Amino acid sequence: MTQSPLPVSGAWRSGDPPGSRRFHTFATDHPFALEGGAVLRDVTIAYETWGTLNSDASNAVLVVHAWTGDSHAAGRAERGHETPGWWDDVIGPGKYVDTDEWFVVCPNVLGGCQGSTGPASPHPDDGEPYGSRFPVVTIRDMVRSQASLMPHLGIKQWAAVMGGSMGGMQVLEWATTYPRRVRSIVPIASCMQASAQQIAWGVIGRRAIRLDPRWRGGDYYEAEPGDGPAEGLAIARQVAQVTFRSDNAFTQRFGRNLTDRAQFGDTFGLWQEFEVERYLHYHGDKLVRRFDANSYLIIGKAMDLHDLARGRGTVERAMARINVPNLTIGINSDILYPPYQQEHLSRLLHRDGMVSEYVEIDSIHGHDAFLIHFDEVGAPIRRFLERLD
Repeated sequence: MTQSPLPVSGAWRSGDPPGSRRFHTFATDHPFALEGGAVLRDVTIAYETWGTLNSDASNAVLVVHAWTGDSHAAGRAERGHETPGWWDDVIGPGKYVDTDEWFVVCPNVLGGCQGSTGPASPHPDDGEPYGSRFPVVTIRDMVRSQASLMPHLGIKQWAAVMGGSMGGMQVLEWATTYPRRVRSIVPIASCMQASAQQIAWGVIGRRAIRLDPRWRGGDYYEAEPGDGPAEGLAIARQVAQVTFRSDNAFTQRFGRNLTDRAQFGDTFGLWQEFEVERYLHYHGDKLVRRFDANSYLIIGKAMDLHDLARGRGTVERAMARINVPNLTIGINSDILYPPYQQEHLSRLLHRDGMVSEYVEIDSIHGHDAFLIHFDEVGAPIRRFLERLD
């Protein structure tokens, strides 16, 4: 069956089925100042919740997502959510983060494309998509925008803030920027500062999008289906997908197998695909159908700019602001955020007399293991939360 043309943008738009999303708008009376000097007005944060907030609002847990994640951390696929929650095996009644006990909140990040204000959102001046007018945001800006949810929901302090990859960056920024609003943290497969190699991978992806003529400098939203920057976004995703897995994972699954042997026989075609190549094409096109190229650029830049030490002297001084129970989780086969980064941040988080634990997952799957090995991730989180009670 022939698939429909790739969309110009996979962003959620006003008028689309909201699914389980809720929306909070702030910066209506005065602008929201970004770390880079720009400002935004009428900022919306899309979020979802699970469980019930108790009478003293002491059971609130904030879960923050990775690069191409969104607010749908748990729950089934439904109208407005094409896939089940990305941590559905971790969050829910009786699960590792038990929503019979905890009130869980997950927002879509500022700059995202699934309900929060981002490049595909209407600009308050003219109602047209921001496109190239959307400013650079940082992880710190994302966290500061999420802080507006606390009074909106009646929460004064998070019992825990947790997340993996870019989510882990937000976890650390939360605890550093708002140390009195966070009672414990769980950073997973993340870092305190983006390394040169992490930035290098991001640069390649951004360049792939920039060189796609259908990107149109970021103003492509009025194009017809099939005429958007799908090729650039797909290539950017393929580059990233290589870093999300380990060498062993690729070798075990694909080896050196070629496709279309019946067509080519004993000869080789220049464009004959390896099985791993077909896998990368699949993931590239899959992202194009659910994400926005400009949001991919904005969020990727925020990750590369991530630096807890910015404006705080040194990483050590920044980390010294965090004095709460903590669980750090690394992955032994992670080539994107190698476990030495988590080991280092865990050492800096250690305080005498404070619950402070480092757990390393043994997996061939690489960085994405925190989205695959739910039991290995969920079990230490459950034990950690039980110690907080």
